[in-house]
Parts: sequence; C-alpha cells; structure tokens
Amino acid sequence: MAARKQEAPDSREQACMLCRRAEADPDTCGRKVEKHGLCAHVFCLFFANELFQQELQDVGLMGFLPEDIRGTIEQAARKHCFVCGESGATITCQETGCDRSFHLPCAVEGGCVTQFFLQYRSFCCEHRPEQAVQAAPEENTACLICLDLVGDRKSYCTMVCPACKHAWFHRGCIQGQAVRAGISCFQCPLCRDREAFVSEMFTVGIRIPFRLPSWENSQAYAALSERHSRCDARECLCPGGREQAEEEGPWRLLLCCSCAAEGTHRGCSHLRNSTASWECDSCAGLGTGKRQSTRVPLGWGQGPGKACQRVPRVGLAEPLCFRGAGGTALAYPAPGLGGRALDLPASPYSLQRQLGARRPQHRQPVRIGAFPRLPGTRHQQPEHRQPGTIGVIPRLPGTQHEQLQHRQPGGIGAVSQISGT
Repeated sequence: MAARKQEAPDSREQACMLCRRAEADPDTCGRKVEKHGLCAHVFCLFFANELFQQELQDVGLMGFLPEDIRGTIEQAARKHCFVCGESGATITCQETGCDRSFHLPCAVEGGCVTQFFLQYRSFCCEHRPEQAVQAAPEENTACLICLDLVGDRKSYCTMVCPACKHAWFHRGCIQGQAVRAGISCFQCPLCRDREAFVSEMFTVGIRIPFRLPSWENSQAYAALSERHSRCDARECLCPGGREQAEEEGPWRLLLCCSCAAEGTHRGCSHLRNSTASWECDSCAGLGTGKRQSTRVPLGWGQGPGKACQRVPRVGLAEPLCFRGAGGTALAYPAPGLGGRALDLPASPYSLQRQLGARRPQHRQPVRIGAFPRLPGTRHQQPEHRQPGTIGVIPRLPGTQHEQLQHRQPGGIGAVSQISGT
C-alpha cells in the first residue's frame, strides 16, 4: 500500500498508463517507453489483459496498438488490485475461475508470480506455482548472495536450488543476479547447474533477460580502453597546453613505455626529436625498462633505472658494454659515448690497457666431443671408432694402455679411457 502512494498526479516524470506508477522496480517492470502520447512499462504491456503484440514492433508502442492499450485501460478502471486496493489493475490471475487482479509493481508485495517467458502468464498468491523440491534450510543458513539469514523453511521469499538442494537465497537476491547475468551465464551460485535451475526460476517468476551478461557489455569497460593523452611533466612548455599533441617535433606526446599511464612532450622533458620512447620517473625507479631509447654507458655502481644518468669522463678507454632496453648489457661499443664511472671501469680489459698489463693469451679452441685426459695418464692417440658403436667405456686404474678409437661416420661419440686402469 505504501509503495502505491509513490505515484503523484502532478509529478514531473510521466507515469505508466497501465500501473499508474512513475517509478517502479526495473527488474520487474522493465524500462518505460513513450510514443504517440502513450507511456508504459515494457512488461506492463506484456502482462496486461487483452493486449497482443503485432508482428511489426514498429507499429504503435513496441507493437501494441494504441487503441488496444486504451481499451485495456478502460476495462482495468473497473477492476481493483487485491494487493493495494486501488483501481486500474490490468493483470488477472490465469487460474480458471479466479478473478483476482493486481498491478505489476504490486505482484511481489502480494506474493504473486509472473512468468517472464512465452505466454507471460500471471498467478495470484493462492494459485501461484511452488517449488516441488523437498528441502529445508539448516539452522543459521545464509543467503549465498547477500549473506543474510534466510527463513526457516522454503517460501515465496526463500528459494532453493532444485539440483543441489543446498543453495539457499532470497527471491530479490536471485532476481538481481539473473538480471546481471542474463540467460547465457545464469546458474546456481553453488553447484553451477543450469538446466534444472533456469527452468525452475522461470517457473517461479524470476525474470531472466535474453541477452549477454551486463559485465560483457561493450560499453562497460570503455573507459579502460581510453589512451592517456596529456603531458604530466612538472612544467609543460607546450604553447597549446598539456592536452595538445603533434605528430612529430618537440610537442609530440610520448607515453611511458612501461606503464602507459603517464606522458610527456619531447620538449617538456628535453628529449631529442629522434627519441621514440620514454619512461616515467616511477617506472624508471623500479627498473622496469629504459628511460630513453638511446643507449648510455653501464658504469659500476649504477643500479636499475639509472641508465639515463650521464656519468663524467675521466679519460679511460671506451667501454665494452653498454646498456640497452631493460638494462641489458650489450657487448659492443656505442659510438660517441666515452662516459665512465669514477670508481671502477666497466671492463677488466680496459683496466689492463690502462695499467699496461699483458692481455691473456689466445686459448686453443676446444674440440667438441673430446673428453679431458685425467692426471697420471699417458698421451694416447685416438683411433677411428667402428661404425654403429656408441663409445668406448673408460677403464678403471690398473689396466694396461689402450688406444682410443676415432669415431667413424655415423657414430655418436667416443669416451676416453683412463690410463692406469
């Protein structure tokens, strides 16, 4: 009764012509549509008596002819809602011989069931379909959705999953979940059953929209796909302001190559016009990537994220290693850069050249597949290995001298013998 008093004849918002309410629960009544001077909730049209939708929905109000709507309103003026007691009830119980009528927004308050599929049938509190499953909630059982306690037995407001018989929830809670999930994702919140659960919910009057879930709406995450488009330098020097960006030149906007959450004009960070990438101070401090795309020397004592700093030159030899993207040491010199840290050089070879030390002699190439000779063994000339043999097993100390066999084409490899075995 209190809910019906929300309607106001001189309210600024136009009221539905069928339920006479300007504001109603959209989960139950749907949205309001207005056309040709008519205004009604979508499901007030579908559940109203003697209203039939035409094949062409462009006709009238969503396919309902204006003259049919006005005729239904005239007939409803002589019927009173058994819930709120006011006239204009456009929905009548489908049970044969029952003449109870009600407004669609009053259905939940009066314990009525409205089935949102196929024929859109409605039933009063006396003839409504009930859940046939035999189950009762245990003591202190909570709703799986709102976590509040449910009733001590199955009822119109307390429902249970027909599949697992352990998932209990309130009617209003499961109705809200059905509207958000849609027909494609609606299922039992506990056992994830779909077939029996969806069929039961349709029967007891839960509206399940025939659409994708609301969280997969293309516009739901539109803000996440927006690209950062402003300069975040402490002092923006661009004449057009922080939002101004050009394709090339000093006012081209560069986004952080690590987080893309901050940006700067080339000129505002004193970058060259050839600089193609840049890293913000926050990411540079974490060492997640390069500060600029140009390579700078890797000196001793420089930690991650400090690659952008210029170090003084002290006349030492050119470095052998330079830092590239992500702080990676690159084994080739960068032309035009002779910077070096003050404490130690970047390479032991550069220190040797400064001190006049002799470079280490060139090592003999290591032959792949040859095993080293253990101490105490005599020099052995290997022999060719017989085709198809896997290798010669080394002999233990105390055995006579034997020669190794050279590998024949197709052999896998030879295992050296240990002399003195």
